[in-house]
Amino acid sequence: MRPDSRGAIGVFDSGVGGLTVLKALMRRLPGESTLYLGDTARVPYGTKSPEVVTLYSIKNAEFLLERGIKLLVVACNTASSVALPELEAHLRVPVLGVIAPGARAAAAKSRSGKIGVIGTPGTIRSGAYQRELQAARPDVQVSARACPMFVPLAEEGWVTGDVPRLVAREYLAPLVATGVDTLVLGCTHYPLLRDVIAEVMGPGVALVDSAEATAEAVAAVLASKGALEAESRAAEHRYFVTDVPERFMDVGAKFLGQPLSGAEHVDVSFG
Repeated sequence: MRPDSRGAIGVFDSGVGGLTVLKALMRRLPGESTLYLGDTARVPYGTKSPEVVTLYSIKNAEFLLERGIKLLVVACNTASSVALPELEAHLRVPVLGVIAPGARAAAAKSRSGKIGVIGTPGTIRSGAYQRELQAARPDVQVSARACPMFVPLAEEGWVTGDVPRLVAREYLAPLVATGVDTLVLGCTHYPLLRDVIAEVMGPGVALVDSAEATAEAVAAVLASKGALEAESRAAEHRYFVTDVPERFMDVGAKFLGQPLSGAEHVDVSFG
């Protein structure tokens, strides 16, 4: 189905992390309006079962679809790893996750085929990045590591100094030992810790941000369907959350790199 070129791009995440994906979209496609839903009442998704994450994801998608989106970006790595098939079956607009674009970018960038992936326990446990990397490059050797403490560090703004450095060394030492030359930042929070991660991994390791790769994929899909807006268009960006907006706006500004214009509390519960 050809999407309505005048519709907005819908983006959802379990919380604020998906704003790094939104930031990449706004930079790559400045003429596109967006609707962002942060399911802050039910965060985190990374510790929940695939069935529960899929149910939440469908509800989030329906909320955005009711508001006329022309394409959906699942900005949550955990939801991307388990819910995409159901979302694609339920929705009448294109659906993109963050895992496949990031995996393809990493596979193309790696010289040796030794690639590391870091993410939430749910994302790593799903094996989604591992499967996508194998599909993109059969000779790849993947080393995966869950780094759950990176999320609260990013949200609290502890992205430099001894504390994040010590945590990064603890998490990343096994990946350094394997000799990976490329590392996928498989959680939307992790770009905020990019400098510390790069320091620990060393200068010979390329970091791949799935947000940037996803923005390129969105641009390609919209262009193929004749649904791109002109870059000169005055875009609008709206934010919705399922819990009180104040913390979302405060923490979200760190992820978006600019103040948020406001966030509306909405109910996307079952019932």
